[in-house]
Amino acid sequence: MLTIPLIRLEHQGSLDIDAAVPADDPAWEGTDFHFSGSLLVSGQAFWIPSGDVLVRLRLRGVLLQECRRCLAPVDVQVDERMELFFRPANGSEELEGDSFRPLPHGAMEVDLLSAIREEFVLSVPMLVLCAPDCRGLCPRCGRNLNEERCVCSAEELDPRWDVLRALYKKRD
Repeated sequence: MLTIPLIRLEHQGSLDIDAAVPADDPAWEGTDFHFSGSLLVSGQAFWIPSGDVLVRLRLRGVLLQECRRCLAPVDVQVDERMELFFRPANGSEELEGDSFRPLPHGAMEVDLLSAIREEFVLSVPMLVLCAPDCRGLCPRCGRNLNEERCVCSAEELDPRWDVLRALYKKRD
């Protein structure tokens, strides 16, 4: 758990954050993210006299993904910066805009991990390439066209399109 003690933050005005979120942390469940090591989290939290909390973070690590064309493993370097704003929720008062996260009344600490997970999921590219000129897989035989030539005939017709070809011929 990555938390900030609010009483200490209010007393000191700011706190440094330096933590590592393990690759197997339950926070990543359901995301299909696989890391080669821990996600390093560093930054600062600031107490704002109105009771708001501003957190500036930098996330660094290596995310393991698959190339969208050839399915080869790709190490994606993660270096994300984010700002999180927390505002006390007074029950009757709604938070202004989407930029603030609610801070429960009487909370003693702020859990950053759920907010980090949410922001991280939205910021990481879902589709990556192993190389800009990746040729992908042959749709017929499945060979990796980056490694070897395909022996499939370009003139072979895909049988899945036979019904549409028949409709086209019928039209003429």
